[in-house]
Amino acid sequence: MAVTFSLGRWQLARATQKQALQESIESRQHQPAIDLATVAAPIDQTQLDKLLHRPVSLRGVWVADRTVYLDNRQMGGRQGFDVLTPLRLSGADSVVLVQRGWAPRNFGDRTALPAVQTPSGEVTILGRIAASPARLYSLGEDGHGAIRQNLDLEAFRGETGLPLASLTVLQTGEASEGLLREWPQPATGVEKHHGYAFQWFGLCALIGLLFTWFQVVRPFYISRRV
Repeated sequence: MAVTFSLGRWQLARATQKQALQESIESRQHQPAIDLATVAAPIDQTQLDKLLHRPVSLRGVWVADRTVYLDNRQMGGRQGFDVLTPLRLSGADSVVLVQRGWAPRNFGDRTALPAVQTPSGEVTILGRIAASPARLYSLGEDGHGAIRQNLDLEAFRGETGLPLASLTVLQTGEASEGLLREWPQPATGVEKHHGYAFQWFGLCALIGLLFTWFQVVRPFYISRRV
């Protein structure tokens, strides 16, 4: 009982930590937009962690020929591509990799690229600071074609020769250019820890009931019969 009760309390403590993190994320999303100079400046992992989920407004020109389509990505329960394109920032010698949105795939021809429009000339986009795209399980190397399973930011920097910033931007807003942007809200898994805590406390209570029955109640009735 002591072990299961302690594990339940530990899960509640983890839930409290995750709740604080969730509140921090939601607070960042309502902070003022980050300026171009902050995005273009070299940053380390600690600085990136503090910027994650902050809103940002970028102005620049798409490097369309370096667009990457990450395969086997879902949105709204449908399979397709996450489309990423580098954006060369105006007024700065830096390029930011933008996760522009999601596009459905052609299941009749798995090599066909979706009909995504990439405007020429200077554009302004809104988004939020994000880490590198999530990695999916892959049996081989990521490859260097337009369609890939995963993308490593450092490897992509070396492959393209572009001065990529150490962060990426998740573009937000209404659907456009053949892309959906119904991104899930960042979640820290608070409910998961509450569920685990409930299970441990439930097991603790069950052990207590079984102990009471077999060690107290049952022997009492047996002794009365004797």
